Amino acid sequence: MKRFSQLAAPYIVWAVIMLLLPMLLIVLYAFTDTGNEIMTFRFTLENFVKFFTDPDFLLVLWRSIKIALKTTVICVLLGYPIAYFIAFSPDRMRNMLILAITLPTWINMLVRTYAWIGLLSEGGIFSQILGLLGFEETELLYTEGAVLLGMVYNFIPFMILQINTSLSKMDRSLMEASNDLGADGIQTFLRVTLPLSLPGVVSGISLVFLPAVSSFSIPKLLGGGQFFLIGNVIENQFITVGEWNFGSSISLIMALIMMGTMYVIRRLDAYAAGGRKEGR
Repeated sequence: MKRFSQLAAPYIVWAVIMLLLPMLLIVLYAFTDTGNEIMTFRFTLENFVKFFTDPDFLLVLWRSIKIALKTTVICVLLGYPIAYFIAFSPDRMRNMLILAITLPTWINMLVRTYAWIGLLSEGGIFSQILGLLGFEETELLYTEGAVLLGMVYNFIPFMILQINTSLSKMDRSLMEASNDLGADGIQTFLRVTLPLSLPGVVSGISLVFLPAVSSFSIPKLLGGGQFFLIGNVIENQFITVGEWNFGSSISLIMALIMMGTMYVIRRLDAYAAGGRKEGR
């Protein structure tokens, strides 16, 4: 045990410096107002009052939650069929499909997002395709649709991989037993496959919703500064405006929202697990 604690000591120190200390600084700045003198702080709740009493900030928060929910729903609707197809494919094809899903994630997210600027810009591939189909020229870039498309593209691999993992671990004999008992394909899916894959769906939701609600690079690039989300507001407060106290308070609010979301997701997962045990 002593040997283990010695080996773990460097990692504990690293975690304290890189994870715990920044969070403590955010909490300190969120609940204080920097005075005129250096390293002087005054306890205040004005930063939180300012956020919750300003309709513009509340609108940005609601917009961030709304687009994160849209991203999550689209990723579930698109990701589940893809994951289902991968999970029930032959082993060699399954490995190739998983590689095809994970390969884009090897490229930096900023580079992938920049690529969408060229695809969605005026005169780009999508604009030319719409023109050939007879559609009038429309603005694709710097819109909510462009931001949503970028979110789905960047985060859907996490949804697919999580659901695929649950489906791959599923006992296939349960599906055979369902068929032997007279259930058709839809009944087998609704009463066997879907309940057993819910842990993967729940994990995928958490891995998509949490980064989507706080994303700032995708809205900044594909929104062109015209589509602000809460992540852009935090970035603006720290880098452009220099209001570290207010930016820290918004960061703390978002951290609490994320922790609350994770708690709800875990409760749903536990409820689903309880339902599966009762069903057995």
